[in-house]
Amino acid sequence: MFHLNLDEKNTFDTLIIFLLYIFPFFIVLINSFKDRKDILTNPLMISTKLNLSNYIEAYTKMDYIHAFVNSLIITVFSVILITVLSSMTAYIFVRRKWKFNQFMFFFMVASMIIPFQGIMIPLVKIYGSIGMMNNKWALIYMYLGFGASLAVFMYHGFIKSIPVELEEAATIDGCSQLQTFFKIVFPLLKPTTITIAILDILWIWNDFLLPYLVLMTPEQRTLPLSVFYFYGTYTIEFGPAMAALMIATIPVIIIYLAMQKQIINGVLQGSIK
Repeated sequence: MFHLNLDEKNTFDTLIIFLLYIFPFFIVLINSFKDRKDILTNPLMISTKLNLSNYIEAYTKMDYIHAFVNSLIITVFSVILITVLSSMTAYIFVRRKWKFNQFMFFFMVASMIIPFQGIMIPLVKIYGSIGMMNNKWALIYMYLGFGASLAVFMYHGFIKSIPVELEEAATIDGCSQLQTFFKIVFPLLKPTTITIAILDILWIWNDFLLPYLVLMTPEQRTLPLSVFYFYGTYTIEFGPAMAALMIATIPVIIIYLAMQKQIINGVLQGSIK
């Protein structure tokens, strides 16, 4: 009877899980090069010819570049604001033992349990009444509000492990509090910053519901919104629809592959702290 040792069993289980996860992606990939007839007759067949017409059609009619730039602007500015402002807020919470700071910290942590679906209607109503809808900068402001609580919570735990003597030495050398933070404290927060940045990049880049509520016109659409409207228009044409899904997924895959080492290191170092 065939037996597997523990390491071989773990490897086998990992391989099975990997195949289960990659199979839907593989199906979309191979069918994105086919026409509708080939997809319906044999969806599991790998095409022998490289037909890029579906990709060209999806790229053109989605206005891919415009949607990509919108997503890039929203993601980059949101992540920068979340990491910088949240780290500064957590620093004040840790170093200033005011009762107001303690109250605000627990208030921010408690806000994480509130689901977005519970506040989305009041959010749209309030911001719509003051003319802040259909604006990518208003969307960035909202992402800052929704992402700050988790970031402050993560930074708070990390900053407590940083010796105060480092900041006192910087103050003696003539650094202001702001200089001390950005020259001494913030560089030490690199593992947490990388972790937060990657989590927020994947969240904001792939988010659909909040942009769908805020951004109205085609010129303001992000990449997930463009895929949604394109897919709704080309539901019967499976080839272009799958090609649209692929070109929207590729940037996320590239980001993850490029940063997977930083993801693991950031999580490990953050947990050690």
